[in-house]
Amino acid sequence: MASNWTPESWTAKEARHLPSYPDAEALDKVTGTLGSFPPLVFAGEARALKADLAEVAAGKGFLLQGGDCAESFAEFHPNNIRDTFRVLLQMAVVMTFASKQPVVKVGRMAGQFAKPRSSPVEVQDGVELPSYLGDNINGIEFTAQSRIPDPQRLLQAYSQSAATLNLLRAFSTGGYANLRQVHQWTLDFMGRSPWADRFAQMADRIGEALDFMEACGIDPQSVPQLKGTSFYTSHEALHLPFEQAMTRRDSLTGDWYDTSAHMLWIGDRTRFEGSAHVEFLRGVGNPLGMKCGPSMAPDELLRQLDLLNPAREAGRITLISRFGDEKVEAGLAPLVRAVKREGHPVVWSCDPMHGNVIKADSGFKTRPFDRILGEVRGFFAVHRAEGTHAGGIHIEMTGQDVTECVGGAIAISDAALADRYHTHCDPRLNAAQSIELAFLLADMLNQEAVERAQRAA
Repeated sequence: MASNWTPESWTAKEARHLPSYPDAEALDKVTGTLGSFPPLVFAGEARALKADLAEVAAGKGFLLQGGDCAESFAEFHPNNIRDTFRVLLQMAVVMTFASKQPVVKVGRMAGQFAKPRSSPVEVQDGVELPSYLGDNINGIEFTAQSRIPDPQRLLQAYSQSAATLNLLRAFSTGGYANLRQVHQWTLDFMGRSPWADRFAQMADRIGEALDFMEACGIDPQSVPQLKGTSFYTSHEALHLPFEQAMTRRDSLTGDWYDTSAHMLWIGDRTRFEGSAHVEFLRGVGNPLGMKCGPSMAPDELLRQLDLLNPAREAGRITLISRFGDEKVEAGLAPLVRAVKREGHPVVWSCDPMHGNVIKADSGFKTRPFDRILGEVRGFFAVHRAEGTHAGGIHIEMTGQDVTECVGGAIAISDAALADRYHTHCDPRLNAAQSIELAFLLADMLNQEAVERAQRAA
Protein backbone atom coordinates (compact mmCIF):
# COMPACT_ATOMS: atom_id res chain seq x y z
CA MET A 1 0.00 0.00 0.00
CA ALA A 2 1.28 3.49 -0.83
CA SER A 3 2.85 5.30 2.12
CA ASN A 4 1.30 8.45 3.58
CA TRP A 5 -1.76 8.01 1.38
CA THR A 6 -5.48 8.14 2.06
CA PRO A 7 -8.40 8.38 -0.39
CA GLU A 8 -8.61 12.11 0.40
CA SER A 9 -4.88 12.96 0.47
CA TRP A 10 -5.20 14.38 -3.05
CA THR A 11 -7.02 17.40 -1.60
CA ALA A 12 -3.67 18.77 -0.34
CA LYS A 13 -2.27 18.83 -3.90
CA GLU A 14 -2.95 21.03 -6.93
CA ALA A 15 -6.07 19.85 -8.76
CA ARG A 16 -6.64 21.12 -12.28
CA HIS A 17 -9.69 20.66 -14.51
CA LEU A 18 -12.11 20.02 -11.66
CA PRO A 19 -15.54 21.71 -11.86
CA SER A 20 -16.42 24.50 -9.46
CA TYR A 21 -19.77 23.69 -7.87
CA PRO A 22 -21.82 26.64 -6.61
CA ASP A 23 -23.25 24.49 -3.80
CA ALA A 24 -20.47 22.58 -2.02
CA GLU A 25 -22.91 21.01 0.44
CA ALA A 26 -24.94 19.52 -2.40
CA LEU A 27 -21.75 17.94 -3.82
CA ASP A 28 -20.82 16.51 -0.41
CA LYS A 29 -24.29 15.00 -0.06
CA VAL A 30 -24.06 13.33 -3.48
CA THR A 31 -20.56 11.96 -2.90
CA GLY A 32 -21.71 10.66 0.47
CA THR A 33 -24.56 8.85 -1.26
CA LEU A 34 -22.18 7.43 -3.88
CA GLY A 35 -19.91 6.20 -1.10
CA SER A 36 -22.79 4.02 0.17
CA PHE A 37 -23.57 2.56 -3.26
CA PRO A 38 -22.26 -0.84 -4.41
CA PRO A 39 -18.96 -0.89 -6.32
CA LEU A 40 -19.21 -0.86 -10.11
CA VAL A 41 -16.28 -3.27 -10.52
CA PHE A 42 -14.46 -5.57 -8.13
CA ALA A 43 -10.87 -5.64 -6.96
CA GLY A 44 -10.40 -9.18 -8.25
CA GLU A 45 -11.38 -8.06 -11.75
CA ALA A 46 -8.85 -5.22 -11.61
CA ARG A 47 -6.16 -7.69 -10.53
CA ALA A 48 -7.10 -9.98 -13.43
CA LEU A 49 -6.64 -7.10 -15.86
CA LYS A 50 -3.29 -6.28 -14.27
CA ALA A 51 -2.18 -9.89 -14.80
CA ASP A 52 -3.27 -9.72 -18.46
CA LEU A 53 -1.38 -6.45 -18.93
CA ALA A 54 1.72 -7.97 -17.33
CA GLU A 55 1.73 -10.46 -20.21
CA VAL A 56 1.46 -7.60 -22.70
CA ALA A 57 4.37 -5.81 -20.98
CA ALA A 58 6.39 -8.99 -21.46
CA GLY A 59 5.68 -8.92 -25.21
CA LYS A 60 3.12 -11.73 -25.08
CA GLY A 61 -0.04 -9.86 -26.04
CA PHE A 62 -1.58 -6.62 -27.25
CA LEU A 63 -3.88 -4.07 -25.59
CA LEU A 64 -6.93 -2.85 -27.50
CA GLN A 65 -8.50 0.12 -25.73
CA GLY A 66 -11.34 1.94 -27.44
CA GLY A 67 -14.70 3.61 -27.11
CA ASP A 68 -16.39 6.96 -26.97
CA CYS A 69 -14.59 10.26 -26.66
CA ALA A 70 -17.19 11.17 -24.03
CA GLU A 71 -20.26 9.13 -23.15
CA SER A 72 -23.52 11.02 -23.09
CA PHE A 73 -26.88 10.69 -21.41
CA ALA A 74 -28.75 11.38 -24.67
CA GLU A 75 -27.12 8.53 -26.62
CA PHE A 76 -27.44 5.99 -23.81
CA HIS A 77 -29.06 3.01 -25.53
CA PRO A 78 -28.41 -0.75 -25.45
CA ASN A 79 -27.94 -0.83 -29.22
CA ASN A 80 -25.17 1.75 -29.05
CA ILE A 81 -23.40 -0.23 -26.31
CA ARG A 82 -23.82 -3.46 -28.27
CA ASP A 83 -22.53 -1.99 -31.52
CA THR A 84 -19.39 -0.52 -29.96
CA PHE A 85 -18.77 -3.81 -28.15
CA ARG A 86 -19.15 -5.86 -31.34
CA VAL A 87 -16.74 -3.62 -33.28
CA LEU A 88 -14.16 -4.05 -30.51
CA LEU A 89 -14.75 -7.81 -30.72
CA GLN A 90 -14.19 -7.69 -34.48
CA MET A 91 -11.00 -5.69 -34.07
CA ALA A 92 -9.72 -8.07 -31.41
CA VAL A 93 -10.41 -11.22 -33.41
CA VAL A 94 -8.72 -9.73 -36.49
CA MET A 95 -5.58 -8.97 -34.50
CA THR A 96 -5.63 -12.25 -32.57
CA PHE A 97 -6.09 -14.35 -35.72
CA ALA A 98 -3.30 -12.57 -37.58
CA SER A 99 -0.74 -12.14 -34.81
CA LYS A 100 -1.42 -15.37 -32.87
CA GLN A 101 -1.25 -13.28 -29.70
CA PRO A 102 -3.98 -12.67 -27.10
CA VAL A 103 -5.63 -9.26 -27.27
CA VAL A 104 -6.67 -7.62 -24.00
CA LYS A 105 -9.94 -5.75 -24.56
CA VAL A 106 -10.60 -2.57 -22.55
CA GLY A 107 -13.51 -0.26 -23.33
CA ARG A 108 -13.62 3.51 -22.86
CA MET A 109 -17.09 2.79 -21.52
CA ALA A 110 -19.23 2.78 -18.36
CA GLY A 111 -17.73 5.96 -16.92
CA GLN A 112 -15.95 8.00 -19.62
CA PHE A 113 -17.97 11.18 -19.12
CA ALA A 114 -15.78 14.03 -17.87
CA LYS A 115 -13.47 15.84 -20.30
CA PRO A 116 -10.70 18.38 -19.67
CA ARG A 117 -11.09 21.38 -21.95
CA SER A 118 -8.44 23.69 -23.37
CA SER A 119 -10.48 26.72 -22.33
CA PRO A 120 -12.76 27.19 -19.29
CA VAL A 121 -15.19 29.23 -21.41
CA GLU A 122 -16.92 28.90 -24.77
CA VAL A 123 -18.06 31.80 -26.97
CA GLN A 124 -20.92 31.60 -29.48
CA ASP A 125 -22.26 34.65 -31.33
CA GLY A 126 -20.57 36.95 -28.84
CA VAL A 127 -22.03 35.13 -25.80
CA GLU A 128 -19.54 33.66 -23.31
CA LEU A 129 -20.50 30.72 -21.09
CA PRO A 130 -18.57 28.09 -19.11
CA SER A 131 -17.33 25.21 -21.26
CA TYR A 132 -19.15 21.90 -21.47
CA LEU A 133 -17.19 19.50 -19.24
CA GLY A 134 -19.08 16.25 -19.79
CA ASP A 135 -22.58 15.01 -19.05
CA ASN A 136 -21.69 14.00 -15.49
CA ILE A 137 -20.89 17.68 -14.75
CA ASN A 138 -23.00 20.02 -16.90
CA GLY A 139 -25.12 20.09 -20.06
CA ILE A 140 -23.98 20.48 -23.65
CA GLU A 141 -26.84 22.92 -24.41
CA PHE A 142 -25.49 26.44 -24.78
CA THR A 143 -27.51 28.10 -22.03
CA ALA A 144 -26.39 29.66 -18.76
CA GLN A 145 -28.51 27.25 -16.70
CA SER A 146 -27.28 24.13 -18.53
CA ARG A 147 -23.62 25.03 -18.02
CA ILE A 148 -23.88 25.23 -14.21
CA PRO A 149 -22.19 22.14 -12.67
CA ASP A 150 -24.87 19.97 -11.08
CA PRO A 151 -23.78 17.21 -8.64
CA GLN A 152 -27.01 15.28 -9.28
CA ARG A 153 -25.53 14.39 -12.67
CA LEU A 154 -22.98 12.19 -10.88
CA LEU A 155 -25.81 9.96 -9.67
CA GLN A 156 -27.13 9.62 -13.22
CA ALA A 157 -23.62 8.83 -14.44
CA TYR A 158 -23.30 6.10 -11.80
CA SER A 159 -26.64 4.61 -12.81
CA GLN A 160 -25.74 4.65 -16.51
CA SER A 161 -22.33 3.12 -15.82
CA ALA A 162 -23.90 0.33 -13.76
CA ALA A 163 -26.40 -0.48 -16.51
CA THR A 164 -23.68 -0.37 -19.18
CA LEU A 165 -21.45 -2.72 -17.17
CA ASN A 166 -24.35 -5.10 -16.65
CA LEU A 167 -24.96 -5.30 -20.39
CA LEU A 168 -21.25 -5.64 -21.21
CA ARG A 169 -20.91 -8.53 -18.77
CA ALA A 170 -23.93 -10.20 -20.35
CA PHE A 171 -22.53 -9.75 -23.86
CA SER A 172 -19.05 -10.98 -22.95
CA THR A 173 -20.09 -14.08 -21.01
CA GLY A 174 -23.65 -14.84 -22.13
CA GLY A 175 -22.95 -16.25 -25.59
CA TYR A 176 -22.78 -13.10 -27.74
CA ALA A 177 -18.95 -13.30 -27.81
CA ASN A 178 -18.99 -16.97 -28.84
CA LEU A 179 -16.60 -17.40 -31.77
CA ARG A 180 -19.36 -19.35 -33.52
CA GLN A 181 -21.13 -15.98 -33.82
CA VAL A 182 -18.24 -14.24 -35.55
CA HIS A 183 -20.20 -13.73 -38.80
CA GLN A 184 -23.02 -12.03 -36.87
CA TRP A 185 -20.73 -9.34 -35.44
CA THR A 186 -20.55 -7.38 -38.71
CA LEU A 187 -22.83 -4.34 -38.67
CA ASP A 188 -25.31 -3.97 -41.53
CA PHE A 189 -23.87 -0.73 -42.88
CA MET A 190 -20.40 -2.32 -43.13
CA GLY A 191 -21.40 -3.95 -46.41
CA ARG A 192 -20.03 -1.07 -48.44
CA SER A 193 -16.56 -1.32 -46.90
CA PRO A 194 -13.96 -3.46 -48.72
CA TRP A 195 -12.74 -4.57 -45.32
CA ALA A 196 -16.07 -6.29 -44.65
CA ASP A 197 -15.23 -8.85 -47.35
CA ARG A 198 -11.83 -9.50 -45.82
CA PHE A 199 -13.42 -9.94 -42.39
CA ALA A 200 -15.95 -12.40 -43.85
CA GLN A 201 -13.13 -14.45 -45.38
CA MET A 202 -11.31 -14.53 -42.06
CA ALA A 203 -14.54 -15.51 -40.28
CA ASP A 204 -14.89 -18.44 -42.70
CA ARG A 205 -11.39 -19.61 -41.79
CA ILE A 206 -12.20 -19.33 -38.08
CA GLY A 207 -15.34 -21.39 -38.66
CA GLU A 208 -13.31 -24.07 -40.42
CA ALA A 209 -10.83 -24.16 -37.54
CA LEU A 210 -13.69 -24.50 -35.05
CA ASP A 211 -15.19 -27.34 -37.09
CA PHE A 212 -11.85 -29.15 -36.98
CA MET A 213 -11.49 -28.58 -33.25
CA GLU A 214 -15.04 -29.81 -32.62
CA ALA A 215 -14.30 -32.96 -34.60
CA CYS A 216 -11.38 -33.48 -32.21
CA GLY A 217 -13.70 -33.12 -29.23
CA ILE A 218 -12.97 -29.45 -28.44
CA ASP A 219 -16.03 -27.20 -28.50
CA PRO A 220 -17.31 -24.06 -26.74
CA GLN A 221 -19.04 -26.17 -24.09
CA SER A 222 -15.75 -27.69 -22.97
CA VAL A 223 -13.51 -24.65 -23.57
CA PRO A 224 -15.04 -21.50 -22.04
CA GLN A 225 -12.61 -19.21 -23.91
CA LEU A 226 -14.40 -20.07 -27.16
CA LYS A 227 -17.83 -18.95 -25.97
CA GLY A 228 -16.94 -15.87 -23.96
CA THR A 229 -14.27 -13.27 -23.41
CA SER A 230 -12.84 -11.01 -20.74
CA PHE A 231 -13.83 -7.39 -21.25
CA TYR A 232 -12.74 -4.56 -19.00
CA THR A 233 -13.70 -0.91 -18.62
CA SER A 234 -11.65 2.27 -18.23
CA HIS A 235 -11.94 6.03 -18.12
CA GLU A 236 -9.87 9.08 -17.31
CA ALA A 237 -9.95 9.57 -13.54
CA LEU A 238 -10.66 13.27 -13.89
CA HIS A 239 -13.49 13.96 -11.42
CA LEU A 240 -11.63 13.26 -8.18
CA PRO A 241 -14.57 13.72 -5.75
CA PHE A 242 -16.44 11.01 -7.68
CA GLU A 243 -13.38 8.74 -7.84
CA GLN A 244 -12.78 9.15 -4.11
CA ALA A 245 -16.40 8.27 -3.38
CA MET A 246 -16.02 5.07 -5.41
CA THR A 247 -12.81 3.98 -3.68
CA ARG A 248 -13.11 0.97 -1.38
CA ARG A 249 -10.76 -1.17 0.69
CA ASP A 250 -10.57 -4.72 -0.68
CA SER A 251 -11.70 -7.22 1.95
CA LEU A 252 -9.23 -9.88 0.72
CA THR A 253 -6.01 -7.87 0.55
CA GLY A 254 -6.71 -4.72 2.55
CA ASP A 255 -5.59 -2.61 -0.41
CA TRP A 256 -7.58 0.32 -1.80
CA TYR A 257 -9.21 0.09 -5.23
CA ASP A 258 -11.13 2.65 -7.25
CA THR A 259 -14.22 0.60 -8.07
CA SER A 260 -15.51 2.99 -10.75
CA ALA A 261 -13.56 1.10 -13.47
CA HIS A 262 -11.02 -1.66 -13.89
CA MET A 263 -8.40 0.73 -15.29
CA LEU A 264 -7.99 4.48 -14.77
CA TRP A 265 -5.75 6.83 -16.65
CA ILE A 266 -4.17 10.24 -16.07
CA GLY A 267 -4.50 12.72 -18.92
CA ASP A 268 -1.83 14.84 -20.56
CA ARG A 269 -3.16 17.94 -18.74
CA THR A 270 -3.22 16.43 -15.24
CA ARG A 271 0.03 14.44 -14.98
CA PHE A 272 2.30 17.32 -13.88
CA GLU A 273 4.50 17.04 -10.80
CA GLY A 274 2.56 17.80 -7.63
CA SER A 275 -0.70 16.82 -9.32
CA ALA A 276 -3.72 15.85 -7.22
CA HIS A 277 -4.66 13.30 -9.87
CA VAL A 278 -1.28 11.57 -9.63
CA GLU A 279 -1.49 11.67 -5.83
CA PHE A 280 -4.93 10.03 -5.86
CA LEU A 281 -4.04 7.26 -8.30
CA ARG A 282 -0.73 6.33 -6.71
CA GLY A 283 -2.67 4.86 -3.78
CA VAL A 284 -5.19 2.64 -5.59
CA GLY A 285 -4.39 -0.88 -6.75
CA ASN A 286 -5.96 -0.62 -10.22
CA PRO A 287 -3.92 -0.80 -13.41
CA LEU A 288 -3.13 2.77 -14.43
CA GLY A 289 -2.61 4.55 -17.72
CA MET A 290 -0.69 7.78 -18.29
CA LYS A 291 -0.85 9.92 -21.40
CA CYS A 292 2.59 10.98 -22.69
CA GLY A 293 2.74 13.87 -25.15
CA PRO A 294 5.27 16.34 -26.53
CA SER A 295 5.52 18.18 -23.19
CA MET A 296 6.68 15.07 -21.33
CA ALA A 297 10.44 14.97 -20.68
CA PRO A 298 12.18 11.63 -19.99
CA ASP A 299 13.27 12.62 -16.47
CA GLU A 300 9.73 13.72 -15.58
CA LEU A 301 8.33 10.43 -16.87
CA LEU A 302 10.78 8.43 -14.77
CA ARG A 303 9.87 10.41 -11.65
CA GLN A 304 6.18 9.76 -12.26
CA LEU A 305 6.84 6.05 -12.77
CA ASP A 306 8.78 5.86 -9.52
CA LEU A 307 5.87 7.56 -7.76
CA LEU A 308 3.08 5.51 -9.31
CA ASN A 309 4.85 2.15 -9.41
CA PRO A 310 7.70 2.12 -6.90
CA ALA A 311 7.59 -1.69 -6.65
CA ARG A 312 7.88 -1.94 -10.46
CA GLU A 313 4.90 -4.28 -10.64
CA ALA A 314 4.34 -5.60 -14.15
CA GLY A 315 0.92 -4.72 -15.55
CA ARG A 316 0.50 -1.72 -13.24
CA ILE A 317 1.42 1.01 -15.76
CA THR A 318 0.40 1.57 -19.38
CA LEU A 319 2.07 4.54 -21.10
CA ILE A 320 -0.19 5.97 -23.79
CA SER A 321 1.79 8.06 -26.27
CA ARG A 322 0.03 10.91 -28.11
CA PHE A 323 2.29 13.02 -30.29
CA GLY A 324 0.77 13.45 -33.76
CA ASP A 325 2.03 11.75 -36.88
CA GLU A 326 4.74 14.33 -37.57
CA LYS A 327 6.20 14.28 -34.04
CA VAL A 328 5.85 10.68 -32.88
CA GLU A 329 9.22 9.28 -33.90
CA ALA A 330 11.30 12.19 -32.57
CA GLY A 331 9.19 12.59 -29.41
CA LEU A 332 8.58 8.97 -28.43
CA ALA A 333 12.07 7.52 -28.88
CA PRO A 334 13.72 9.38 -25.93
CA LEU A 335 10.91 8.25 -23.60
CA VAL A 336 11.17 4.62 -24.71
CA ARG A 337 14.95 4.65 -24.25
CA ALA A 338 14.70 6.14 -20.75
CA VAL A 339 12.07 3.65 -19.56
CA LYS A 340 14.00 0.73 -21.05
CA ARG A 341 17.27 1.91 -19.46
CA GLU A 342 15.67 2.14 -16.01
CA GLY A 343 13.95 -1.24 -16.34
CA HIS A 344 10.37 -0.15 -15.71
CA PRO A 345 7.95 -2.91 -16.87
CA VAL A 346 5.35 -0.91 -18.81
CA VAL A 347 2.87 -1.48 -21.61
CA TRP A 348 3.50 0.98 -24.46
CA SER A 349 0.25 1.97 -26.16
CA CYS A 350 -0.39 4.40 -29.01
CA ASP A 351 -3.13 7.05 -28.94
CA PRO A 352 -3.13 8.24 -32.58
CA MET A 353 -6.23 10.40 -32.10
CA HIS A 354 -5.45 13.38 -29.88
CA GLY A 355 -2.37 14.66 -31.69
CA ASN A 356 -4.05 14.61 -35.11
CA VAL A 357 -7.04 16.94 -34.73
CA ILE A 358 -7.51 19.56 -37.45
CA LYS A 359 -10.28 21.97 -38.39
CA ALA A 360 -11.73 21.09 -41.79
CA ASP A 361 -12.65 23.72 -44.37
CA SER A 362 -16.27 22.94 -43.55
CA GLY A 363 -15.66 24.16 -39.99
CA PHE A 364 -15.90 20.74 -38.34
CA LYS A 365 -13.17 19.43 -36.08
CA THR A 366 -11.91 16.18 -37.61
CA ARG A 367 -9.05 13.69 -37.65
CA PRO A 368 -7.67 12.57 -41.03
CA PHE A 369 -7.42 8.79 -41.19
CA ASP A 370 -4.07 8.92 -42.99
CA ARG A 371 -2.59 10.93 -40.10
CA ILE A 372 -3.94 8.40 -37.61
CA LEU A 373 -2.26 5.60 -39.56
CA GLY A 374 0.89 7.68 -39.85
CA GLU A 375 1.21 7.96 -36.09
CA VAL A 376 0.58 4.22 -35.63
CA ARG A 377 3.30 3.40 -38.17
CA GLY A 378 5.69 5.81 -36.44
CA PHE A 379 4.90 4.21 -33.08
CA PHE A 380 5.76 0.75 -34.41
CA ALA A 381 8.90 2.11 -36.10
CA VAL A 382 10.22 3.52 -32.81
CA HIS A 383 9.69 0.23 -30.99
CA ARG A 384 11.34 -1.74 -33.80
CA ALA A 385 14.35 0.56 -33.60
CA GLU A 386 14.58 0.38 -29.81
CA GLY A 387 13.94 -3.37 -29.52
CA THR A 388 10.83 -2.87 -27.40
CA HIS A 389 7.27 -4.12 -27.73
CA ALA A 390 4.62 -1.98 -29.43
CA GLY A 391 1.99 -3.19 -27.02
CA GLY A 392 -1.30 -1.40 -27.59
CA ILE A 393 -3.66 1.00 -29.32
CA HIS A 394 -5.94 3.55 -27.65
CA ILE A 395 -8.63 4.96 -29.94
CA GLU A 396 -11.81 6.97 -29.82
CA MET A 397 -14.35 5.03 -31.87
CA THR A 398 -17.99 4.03 -32.05
CA GLY A 399 -20.13 1.30 -33.54
CA GLN A 400 -22.39 3.95 -35.03
CA ASP A 401 -22.25 4.88 -38.73
CA VAL A 402 -20.88 8.36 -38.07
CA THR A 403 -18.96 10.68 -40.41
CA GLU A 404 -16.49 12.41 -38.09
CA CYS A 405 -12.99 11.39 -39.26
CA VAL A 406 -12.15 12.03 -42.93
CA GLY A 407 -10.58 9.38 -45.13
CA GLY A 408 -10.31 5.62 -44.90
CA ALA A 409 -11.32 3.05 -47.48
CA ILE A 410 -14.86 4.40 -47.52
CA ALA A 411 -13.33 7.84 -48.19
CA ILE A 412 -15.33 10.19 -45.96
CA SER A 413 -14.84 13.65 -47.46
CA ASP A 414 -14.79 17.08 -45.86
CA ALA A 415 -18.20 17.75 -47.42
CA ALA A 416 -19.61 14.53 -45.91
CA LEU A 417 -18.69 15.40 -42.31
CA ALA A 418 -22.03 17.13 -41.78
CA ASP A 419 -24.00 14.00 -42.75
CA ARG A 420 -23.70 12.19 -39.40
CA TYR A 421 -21.47 14.23 -37.10
CA HIS A 422 -22.85 13.21 -33.71
CA THR A 423 -19.99 13.39 -31.22
CA HIS A 424 -20.40 15.41 -28.01
CA CYS A 425 -16.71 16.21 -27.96
CA ASP A 426 -14.01 14.92 -30.35
CA PRO A 427 -14.36 13.08 -33.70
CA ARG A 428 -14.44 9.28 -33.55
CA LEU A 429 -13.57 6.51 -35.97
CA ASN A 430 -16.65 4.71 -37.26
CA ALA A 431 -16.96 0.92 -37.49
CA ALA A 432 -15.53 0.64 -41.02
CA GLN A 433 -12.51 2.79 -40.18
CA SER A 434 -11.96 0.83 -36.95
CA ILE A 435 -11.91 -2.52 -38.78
CA GLU A 436 -9.58 -1.09 -41.42
CA LEU A 437 -7.22 0.02 -38.65
CA ALA A 438 -7.42 -3.45 -37.06
CA PHE A 439 -6.27 -5.16 -40.27
CA LEU A 440 -3.40 -2.72 -40.67
CA LEU A 441 -2.42 -3.28 -37.03
CA ALA A 442 -2.54 -7.03 -37.60
CA ASP A 443 -0.06 -6.67 -40.47
CA MET A 444 2.28 -4.62 -38.24
CA LEU A 445 2.00 -7.14 -35.40
CA ASN A 446 2.82 -9.94 -37.83
CA GLN A 447 5.90 -8.08 -39.00
CA GLU A 448 6.97 -7.46 -35.39
CA ALA A 449 6.62 -11.18 -34.62
CA VAL A 450 8.73 -12.11 -37.64
CA GLU A 451 11.48 -9.68 -36.66
CA ARG A 452 11.41 -10.90 -33.04
CA ALA A 453 11.83 -14.49 -34.23
CA GLN A 454 14.71 -13.47 -36.46
CA ARG A 455 16.46 -11.73 -33.56
CA ALA A 456 15.97 -14.77 -31.36
CA ALA A 457 17.45 -17.03 -34.01
